[in-house]
Amino acid sequence: MSKVIDSVRPVVETIIDEHGDMLVDMEYVKEKGQKYLRIYVDRQPNGIDIDEIAALSELVSEKLDALDPDLLPDPYVLELSSPGAERPIKTKADWEKALNDYIHVGLYQKIENKKMYEGTLKSYNDDEVVLEIKDKTRRKTLTVPRKLIANIRFAIEF
Repeated sequence: MSKVIDSVRPVVETIIDEHGDMLVDMEYVKEKGQKYLRIYVDRQPNGIDIDEIAALSELVSEKLDALDPDLLPDPYVLELSSPGAERPIKTKADWEKALNDYIHVGLYQKIENKKMYEGTLKSYNDDEVVLEIKDKTRRKTLTVPRKLIANIRFAIEF
């Protein structure tokens, strides 16, 4: 399935870049017997709106349908959408955007008796992530080794 993504990505990325938008992620998956090409796009600084998503979807669909040879010969459903406010942090751009932002971290094993933390990302490197978290009525700094992170995503602070 990743071969399909590798071959389709340059075509999709060109269209998205020409519109001043950003390709966040792509996936080509099979669910309940149906194949899906999912493309997640965003626009800085305020996000992407439904009209822009519809326009990009139409352009991407037309371009993919016109390719010869067909890079997606099997029937598939094209889904183009915003990645959402609580999307995973994956790329270098995501990490840069997440700096000083509120995030959620899920762990493989407990640190201070907890496997989940939410807080402000204060710094990061290849080895660790530093969060400022709320601990009852005070704020404190928590350093999390990257090897313990099961998942990390943007979060909405309440």
